Amino acid sequence: MEVTDIGNKEEGKGINKRPQQAKTVRFLHVAFDTTGDSFLAGDHHGNIYVFDISRNRFRLVQKTGQACTALAFSLRRTTEFLVALADYTIKCFDKDTKQLVSWMRGHEGAVSSISVHSSGRYAISTSSDTAQLWDLDTFQRKRKLNIRQSVGIQRVFFLPLSNTILSCFSDDSIFAWESDTLICKYQLPVPDCGPKISYKAFAVTRDGKSLAAGGRSNLLHLWCLDSKQLIRVIQMPTQVRTVRQLEFLPDSFDGGASQTLGVLSQDGVMRFINIHTCKLLFHMGSHDDAITTAAVSPNGRHVVAIMDNGSINVYIVQSLTQEVNKVTVSCDNCTEMHNAGGVFSFDLSNLKVKVRSEAVQRPAKSLGRRTQVKVLRPPAGSTAEDKENELPAGLNKKRLVALLKAFGEYPAKYRMFVWRSLLCLPENYAAYSSLTDKGLHSAYLALNDKYPIKSHKLQRGLQRVLSAFAHWAAIFGEVEYLPLVAFPFVKLFQNNPMLCFEVVATVIVNWGQHWFEYFPNPPLNILSMAENVLAHHDKELLQHLVDCGITSQLYVWPLLETLFSEVLTRDEWLRVFDNIFSNHPSFLLMTCVAYITCCREPLLLCSQKQDFEYFFHHRNNLDLGAMIKEAYRLMGSTPADIHPRTMLSDFTPLTKGQYPVFNHYPQFIVDYQSREREKIRLQEMEYLRERQEVSAMHADFVRRQAKEEAYYAQQELLQKAEEQRRNILAQEEEKLTQQRAKLAAMKRELKVKELQLLDETKRRFLKHQQDLRASQVQRLDQEISRKIDLRERETAAAVQDLEVRQMELEAQRRRLEQVTNSLHSCSFLSPSLLLLIHFSLPSSLSLKRERLAELHRQTLLDSSERQLLKEVRELRQKLAARAREGSSASSQSVLTLSSVSP
Repeated sequence: MEVTDIGNKEEGKGINKRPQQAKTVRFLHVAFDTTGDSFLAGDHHGNIYVFDISRNRFRLVQKTGQACTALAFSLRRTTEFLVALADYTIKCFDKDTKQLVSWMRGHEGAVSSISVHSSGRYAISTSSDTAQLWDLDTFQRKRKLNIRQSVGIQRVFFLPLSNTILSCFSDDSIFAWESDTLICKYQLPVPDCGPKISYKAFAVTRDGKSLAAGGRSNLLHLWCLDSKQLIRVIQMPTQVRTVRQLEFLPDSFDGGASQTLGVLSQDGVMRFINIHTCKLLFHMGSHDDAITTAAVSPNGRHVVAIMDNGSINVYIVQSLTQEVNKVTVSCDNCTEMHNAGGVFSFDLSNLKVKVRSEAVQRPAKSLGRRTQVKVLRPPAGSTAEDKENELPAGLNKKRLVALLKAFGEYPAKYRMFVWRSLLCLPENYAAYSSLTDKGLHSAYLALNDKYPIKSHKLQRGLQRVLSAFAHWAAIFGEVEYLPLVAFPFVKLFQNNPMLCFEVVATVIVNWGQHWFEYFPNPPLNILSMAENVLAHHDKELLQHLVDCGITSQLYVWPLLETLFSEVLTRDEWLRVFDNIFSNHPSFLLMTCVAYITCCREPLLLCSQKQDFEYFFHHRNNLDLGAMIKEAYRLMGSTPADIHPRTMLSDFTPLTKGQYPVFNHYPQFIVDYQSREREKIRLQEMEYLRERQEVSAMHADFVRRQAKEEAYYAQQELLQKAEEQRRNILAQEEEKLTQQRAKLAAMKRELKVKELQLLDETKRRFLKHQQDLRASQVQRLDQEISRKIDLRERETAAAVQDLEVRQMELEAQRRRLEQVTNSLHSCSFLSPSLLLLIHFSLPSSLSLKRERLAELHRQTLLDSSERQLLKEVRELRQKLAARAREGSSASSQSVLTLSSVSP
């Protein structure tokens, strides 16, 4: 084991060969970034370090001044990280600029964990009494989870690849919440039977479908979050009494459904088990060198553990698994195949791995902190053939080939693992990083123009892998068909570009032998090998191809330069390469010949060149099993003098540490093409510079022309606007004139109406006066008539009285005459009596005369009244005539006004 002491250094190499005496740093927490190549570590002084595993470097990025209680990387901005401090606050720093980004307060207790959403926008911080949801864009608190004091919070975290928040409480209750609405989705049922575990540690697989929980017991509960059911209870060894931490160990080819679970117990030993077979795989730490906490990288390659003494140990998972596989020694019973209905899988029930203290021994603490690892070696009686068939990870090539011949392909679940073992990939992370650090190669900057791909991720991955090849060997920047060779592997390993690079490099080094000797032409030597094999096994078909003018560059080279990716489906391609990787490099040529011979019938019907070109660049109806059997038949029945095996070397894996030098190509041609390419590149740069200058001048001219056109357009618009406004003003004036005319007409109309109303009022008043006068005249007429009638009646009565009086007087006169006569006849009357009679008669006569005069005067009065009545009638006639004259004059004036108005 190699050790380094941080001390007071702010940066340096991560691992030194010789330990140095320096100040001891006691680390408390660690956290990986999303790539798995770097991790954060915080010590008890509040110093935050970043360790780069791939470059073997570390540097101090922040001094907080107080111990940290939790660490987490911010996923959206990869340079930012969150750190929870002992003063109950959370701070966000930038590891590149070392600046404080934000300071979040709100907890009243120590923050025990920080969980960041997969999108990097939200984070959840958990303490013993509360959990708070933060928005990492604004660093504002969105929600706060408050609970009863009797029920504490164990942990609250986001589920991967979902918007679900899982909250775990001290009463073993587990709730799932929707992160957007905070609506409770479901609750996991608490087991009724069995001992109470008192959950303390939790772990979730990368696909978010399985949850492991442990606590104050040696039992682990495994939940299926899709069905919300407890599917398994795993009992750990008796040495485990309390589970401190659980971590799933991801694998590149498990699709997120991790099968290996790391269990850190109270004894400081972290045991890794298979959750399906419940077998103990390997362990880290010991009683003397105990682990307090650990973190697993997202890619599953490294495990970082903080030891009891405050130091950090970095473990390589592959080395641990290789040690375990070497300890198992016997490979005869390691793998047992079962076939049920055509579907087969590996059953590891017989692989019982028990890591004992004797297998991997760790001595007691020493002064230099050197740790020696003793690994059990296989028995010395192994043969050369066994050594040749031995593969990494404890597999045996001979048995794998037997399995392949029996079933035609490897299990899809283990195919990538088998390929890595068959190809013996060295996984040179540092060497690959040095190639990728050089950036994109100039030959592949415009790759998207020639090979457009819809997926931007796939396009960038292909561009990076091809650039790494161009930096590895100069010829790969000139080979035009390299994207065709690499593309299927890039698509298959798009989540792991380093493995993709090594697989393609292994294919080129072994199955692409002698391909570049005739560069830039196709490998005529390789094509002649295939043509010789075809001539031996099917002369008729070869003669037909020759008669049609078809060479091996047309019927063999399209299959080789695309590695069958154009003529086979994905599943067929995987089956073919299962067999190619399991055999000698000459098997690839035999596969090409087998493809041609299996398609002999349609090929014999073709006679035009374009038909052959179409045939070898498109998918065809083919029995793949028959083609593979034909390839094996060709491998076994081809004579040795023409067999490609004699001219091609055996499989040689890539070297560890650094990739081998690749120079199997005409150097002068590549150099010439490189010089020509560089010359063309310089000419293109000069052309682009001149074109840029011309473009700038043209842009300046266009800009000025545009400004001039804009100026004239603006002036034209202003003129149009002025003309438009003048038209609008004229229209408004016309409207105003019309409104004024209408207003004058309305005034005249109102005046006419007013005059008509006044005339009507006057007529009504005159009529009223006339009616009044008529009523008065009528009353006068009635009064006069009444008085006349009264006078006539009085006159008649007076006349009657007069007549009666006259009759009385006539009677008296007659009587007097009689008396007179009698007196004259009587002489004895005295003179006095006669005088009296004489005087009495005149008096009575005088009374009569007065009475008659009075009657005459009354008669005269009656005649005057008649005269007054006559005058009144004449006055009434005059008034009616005047009224008629006034009405005719008013109507004439109205007609005159109406004729004047429009």
